[in-house]
Parts: sequence; structure tokens; C-alpha cells
Amino acid sequence: MALVSTAVAVRPVRAAAAPGVTDATATGTRTNPVLRIAGHVVLALAAVAAIFPIYWMFATAFRAPADMLSHSPLPWPISLDNFRYVWHTIPIGSMMLNTFGMAAALAVSQLLLAIFAAYGFAMWSFPGKRLLFMLFVGSWLVPFQVTMIPNYLLVSQLGLLNTVAGVIVPNLCSAFGVMLLRQHLQAFPRDLIDAAQMDGRTSWGTLWRVVLPNLRPALAALGIMLFITAWNEYLWPALVLRKSNALLQIGIRSFLGAEGDNWGAVMAASGIACLPIFLIYLFLQRHVVDAFVRSGLK
Repeated sequence: MALVSTAVAVRPVRAAAAPGVTDATATGTRTNPVLRIAGHVVLALAAVAAIFPIYWMFATAFRAPADMLSHSPLPWPISLDNFRYVWHTIPIGSMMLNTFGMAAALAVSQLLLAIFAAYGFAMWSFPGKRLLFMLFVGSWLVPFQVTMIPNYLLVSQLGLLNTVAGVIVPNLCSAFGVMLLRQHLQAFPRDLIDAAQMDGRTSWGTLWRVVLPNLRPALAALGIMLFITAWNEYLWPALVLRKSNALLQIGIRSFLGAEGDNWGAVMAASGIACLPIFLIYLFLQRHVVDAFVRSGLK
């Protein structure tokens, strides 16, 4: 009984709050409602500024050819003539397949090489590692115009001019992908790597069975970015390819000529070209958000 009474006596009692101090103040300062509203307004304006060009593209595509240069925010009456003209003028179906194959090949090759290089830079120690990584990332800062002519000569010597392979070969590696995955791998728990090595797994097995399954959000986000970059590429394909019906970006250029620019057809073809990107991001947006949220966590 004495022990029980003593325990009851020493039970901690919550201290009374000081005058003017609330629970919210004790746990942290609340955000000012005015600042919160101002932040939402700024985000809304930024979202409108980002979405409006896409909306205007589709609005122009759905206008009648006679109203192509109208400044009305709403396309009325809605017409599908621009889409019919694009469908019957260029082989847009085969061009989309060629563009999808090119972008997928570049995204897969760049992703695989980024995985191997980032794993080596993050998990292995070797002489000159830091210098080599800085040189590797420094290649990302070199403007494309500097390497354009040497790459063109290389593609010409390989006999790949006027082919989709000539677009792919000089871009098989992405320094940006290596840098992004290295940041994720540096935050990867070393205890899992050590445990896998103690279980007798090789570096190859550790990479594919331990590391990569835990990097799915980062790989999905990087794969989407690489695919979109390859899909939107225009200058290099226009330099290598002479056929206007090889890739979708080159085919869109055929509606711009000396005799006049058919902006309705350009916007319709551009809208069709955006649909695969929208669908891919719609299905994988959760992985993209997770990758950027976890990229700063240690």
C-alpha cells in the first residue's frame, strides 16, 4: 500500500499553461491565414500560366479553318476539320509509332546506363572517383551546339544518316540521369548492402534484387523525364533525318512552308503528339511525386 500511494503521489502532473500561451503556441507557430491564402493564389496563377498554352493549342485545333486566327477564348463552333486534314495529309499513325520506339529506346538505354554508373559512383570506392564524377556531370553542362557537328560526323561515318538509329546512337547515355540516381543511391541504407553481401550476394545480385526494388519511384520518375525529353527532341532529328515522315516532330514541320502556315493543322498534330505523354504521366504520376518527395530524405 505504501508503494502504491507513493506511485500515485509522484505521478507527473501536467503543468498549467502560462497566461496567453495556448497549445498551438506550445507545439509550433501556426501559419498566418493571409500568407496561406496568398500562397494558394500564387500557386493558382502559376498553374493557369502553365496550363493556358496547352488549352490554347487545343482551342486552336478545334476551331474551324476559317476561324483559325480568331482570338476568342472558346472555340465555337467546334470543328474536327483540322484533325481530319492532319490524318489524311501525313501518316501520323506510323510516325507516332516511330517516335514512340525512338523515345522508348533512348529512355531504356539511358536508364540502364544511369543505373550502372550511379551504382558504381555511389557504392564503390576507387582512385579518382570524385574527379571522374565531376567530369561526367560536367558533360551535362556542355551545350548541344558544341557537340552537334562532331556527332553529325560520327553518325555520317557510321552510315546512319537519314535513319532513326542515327538519332538514338549519340544519345544513349544521360549525365543527368546518372546524377539523379546517384543522389538517391547515396541515401540508400548501407546496412541493407552489407547484409546482402554477408548473405553471399554479388554486386550484380545486390543491385537487381536489393537496390532496384527500393528505387521504383525514382526509376519511374527518371524514366518519364527521359522519355518526354526524347519525345520532344526536334533539332537533332531534323539535322539527321531528311525524310519528313520519319518522326512526328519532323512531320509537324511540313505544315509550315513558304506558301503559308497552317496553324490549325500544326496545333491539331501537336495535340495528338501530346496524348501519349499525358497518358503516361496519368498512370505514373504517383511514382513521380514519391521520387521528388524522397529525394531529399536521408
